[in-house]
Amino acid sequence: MLDLKLEEFFSLEGCPVADLFAGVQYPWEVLPRIAELLEKLVEEKRSAYRQIAPGVWVGEGTTVADTARFHGPAVFGRNCEIRPNAFVRGNVIAGDGVVLGNASEVKQAILFSQVQLPHFNYVGDSILGRGAHLGAGAIISNFKSTKEPVKVKVGDTVVETGLRKFGAIVGDGVEVGCNAVLNPGTLVGAGSLIYPVTSVRGFIPSGMIYKGGKELVPYRAK
Repeated sequence: MLDLKLEEFFSLEGCPVADLFAGVQYPWEVLPRIAELLEKLVEEKRSAYRQIAPGVWVGEGTTVADTARFHGPAVFGRNCEIRPNAFVRGNVIAGDGVVLGNASEVKQAILFSQVQLPHFNYVGDSILGRGAHLGAGAIISNFKSTKEPVKVKVGDTVVETGLRKFGAIVGDGVEVGCNAVLNPGTLVGAGSLIYPVTSVRGFIPSGMIYKGGKELVPYRAK
């Protein structure tokens, strides 16, 4: 069993479904419940949203490009930007001020407020904390080439998630560089930075810079 605290990743500020994490052992355990929670969220706060496509709801001030495409269900909060050629592929819960940009795709995910996926990004079966940002072309992969269930490895401890598809847990304020790939089951602690064009797997603690391979150094953001 991992001693992995939620605070390593999230403060839950800006989480549109913060109650969801109460009592869970590991954050990825909430992923299969997204569809159920999404329906409940819309029922409880229907007046706060307008419907823009079958099963797709957005909050006040959210702008949607004509060329964006949607497969519901999905909910976006206030003042989000859904830009040209964005693709929402079902079971997405997003907070306020989220950016889903040009040719970016998201499915089966929880995006806290201020998450930015602005250019050519893919995010599948993942949770991104408040203010997390993916550089152009950064990918969160959610499916192993061997088609086996995804495992999480922290140090010498391996946890079976039981999930056939699971991308990453990305903490508050994480910066992921351009063209980086977060492999299935990756965990990135709050405030960390991932170098561009790196392949990441396993656990990156909070407040670190990942330079590739096994190279980790403390991060002091200016």
